[in-house]
Amino acid sequence: MKVGFVGLGLMGRPMALNLLKAGHVVHVWTRRVESMQPLVEAGAVACLSASALAGVVDVVISMVADAPDVEQVALGTDGVAAGARPGLVFVDMSTISPSAAQSIAARLAEKGIPMLDAPVSGGEIGAINAALTIMVGGDEAAFEKVRPLFEAMGKTVSLIGTSGAGQVAKACNQILTGVGVAAVAEALNFATRSGVDAARVREALLGGFAYSRILENHGQRMLDRNFKPGFKAWMHQKDMRIVLEEAHRLGLALPSSAATAQMFNAMVGSGLGEDDSVAMLKLLERMSGGA
Repeated sequence: MKVGFVGLGLMGRPMALNLLKAGHVVHVWTRRVESMQPLVEAGAVACLSASALAGVVDVVISMVADAPDVEQVALGTDGVAAGARPGLVFVDMSTISPSAAQSIAARLAEKGIPMLDAPVSGGEIGAINAALTIMVGGDEAAFEKVRPLFEAMGKTVSLIGTSGAGQVAKACNQILTGVGVAAVAEALNFATRSGVDAARVREALLGGFAYSRILENHGQRMLDRNFKPGFKAWMHQKDMRIVLEEAHRLGLALPSSAATAQMFNAMVGSGLGEDDSVAMLKLLERMSGGA
């Protein structure tokens, strides 16, 4: 299949590489020309704009920072809609609000372009290993057309529902992971400040009802003080902002999410935004009078 990929950052680059490895013809475009070079060296075709890319492929995938970026890629000057050939499907794998996804999808539909919102979970490691969890909202026929591409990038691929449903699922994922990271950081900091070996505490908790993938994986990273970004704190801050904005729109109380969002705000404000979200531990240590 001929596929276009827009956005070649921490997540997008390995995802596009996996499409190449699966035998798909990949065209790429990004605002930073140098970001395309590793993909071109791997066999991708560089394009001059999203519009030019959309004229030669069957599917365009975007993996960018936030809703305004998606809107620009899809509907802006020299965007996908300006050059789309008949039958093109637009797939946004960024994390944006469900309402933004629905709005962009509706405007693309007026131009005869179906859109899938397909955010992912799994971080950089999941992207590299083609082991992402992909949550999809949109038309079932479009989903079936794109499924081979999803399966080249992810391990778990689920059609959740109609337009915006994928982003709802991702928001739920970010609630659980954000609150989970905060809880694990609090527990390990509590153990350490109590004069107890946090590694032994974690090992004991892994055998009980407190077990979670976050305790297993992120907890170990906290103990190792491995704060190299696989998912940057500022990105989780952005995702929790989306959660709270949607909650406000719906009139929902999300107290745990609100508290966690404040912690990510504090991380970014204190200079930890470029660290992985597991650096929540560093923030709590500072708040507790530590380093």
